[in-house]
Amino acid sequence: MNRSISSSLRALSLLLLSALTACNDQIVYRDAAAFDDPPAAAGQFLGYSSVVAKKTVCGNCHVGKQAEWQGTRHAGAWKTLQESGATQPLCEQCHSVSAMGNIASGDVGWVGTKSERYQDVQCESCHGPGLTHVMNPDANNKPLATLAVDTALDRGCGECHSGTHRPFAEDWRSSRHARVVVSRATNPSCIGCHEAKGILTAWGVKSTFLAETGTNQHLAVTCTVCHDPHDARNAGQLRFPMDVPEVEQNLCMKCHRRRAQPDPTSAHGPHSPEGPLLLGDAGWFPPNFAFPPGAIVGSHGSDRNPRLCATCHVNDYQITDPVTGSFSFRATGHSFQAIPCVDQAGIPTDSTSCALTERSFRACTSCHLTETAARSAFAVADQRIGALAHELDELIKRIPSTEFSTTDNRYTTGEGAHFNLELAEKPGSVAHNPFLVEALLHASIKQIAIDYGITPTGKPLVDLAGAQ
Repeated sequence: MNRSISSSLRALSLLLLSALTACNDQIVYRDAAAFDDPPAAAGQFLGYSSVVAKKTVCGNCHVGKQAEWQGTRHAGAWKTLQESGATQPLCEQCHSVSAMGNIASGDVGWVGTKSERYQDVQCESCHGPGLTHVMNPDANNKPLATLAVDTALDRGCGECHSGTHRPFAEDWRSSRHARVVVSRATNPSCIGCHEAKGILTAWGVKSTFLAETGTNQHLAVTCTVCHDPHDARNAGQLRFPMDVPEVEQNLCMKCHRRRAQPDPTSAHGPHSPEGPLLLGDAGWFPPNFAFPPGAIVGSHGSDRNPRLCATCHVNDYQITDPVTGSFSFRATGHSFQAIPCVDQAGIPTDSTSCALTERSFRACTSCHLTETAARSAFAVADQRIGALAHELDELIKRIPSTEFSTTDNRYTTGEGAHFNLELAEKPGSVAHNPFLVEALLHASIKQIAIDYGITPTGKPLVDLAGAQ
């Protein structure tokens, strides 16, 4: 190296060393505190680190979840309450961080402090107080949310999403989603649709929840199965959209699509064929059937009904007192009954076996002009399909028993016709796609006559099968 250059580098190094030595007792920067100590009355809840930016203390590390949460209605819960025109103290604990929805108890969070850092439904509203975790973050002290709706120890969504004006939990309890059939909740082939943790695993959701014990070890289809508390990419914070006519992507159809077509190796009939039936792709298609799968779709499964299943099965409405005009009752639609039994005031009851005249067809009026028109359409379709199903049943009884087997490596007309009969008799099939069901019954009757020489004993039937 050139001697003059070497001397210059040594001089520069000495100069830098001198500068660093002169500054070694000065603070160049300092880490900000991870969080402000919460007030004693907060009960170890942390709340916001920045109220203006809506930045939660949890979000300082869980950046992705923070960003998702900010798009939800939970992030604006306090403002929503203040702008409602009906705010009062008893409402505040469900619009803020408090003991509602998590394992805490008592007057904590907003209720105990009235500090704005606890406004809105933040992470800790569901996960519980986070102080212990942020002081020493490890896997053993993570504040976990519960999958349960509401139990004595592990509280959940139902603590706030219940009551006269928002009876989501009450409606849900009356639904079949709330029932646990242990044999299905443990059967490997069923668990992906019949048990909460099994469903989320099947959908690729890797969240960890509070451990359930005892009678809650196997959980029904609870709120958090269908709704993502963190993410608002879909309407209603649903994990999958409702307006997509695809069985793999539509929230309801991800489960309500099982055994919609025959399985030649099984003697079982349709199990939960509602999605494919709505879209025209369910049933046994006889050789004489003139329509390909998906060709027969009613208005319920068309673009005229963008919400598909939810239009009828998640019907949210209010009832007012006819005399005073004041609020009387709110139905959230979370009983998932499309045409529920109702009392004289129009309020849904727990009955599931009332007469057609005692059912509400309110959900149908988004397509049908009136409830009466919808009820009439249903009644006529039910009668037509019922008559065809009865006729087909009588014909199937005359088919030789040798035509019904799961070990002969063939699928017979008798087996296919029986599958279509069971499809027609499924609750709701008359509404899901009456045109396809009726056409399949006609085609089955004709194919039985062709293959077995067994003809209908009743009056001539209109041929909707498309064959001459």
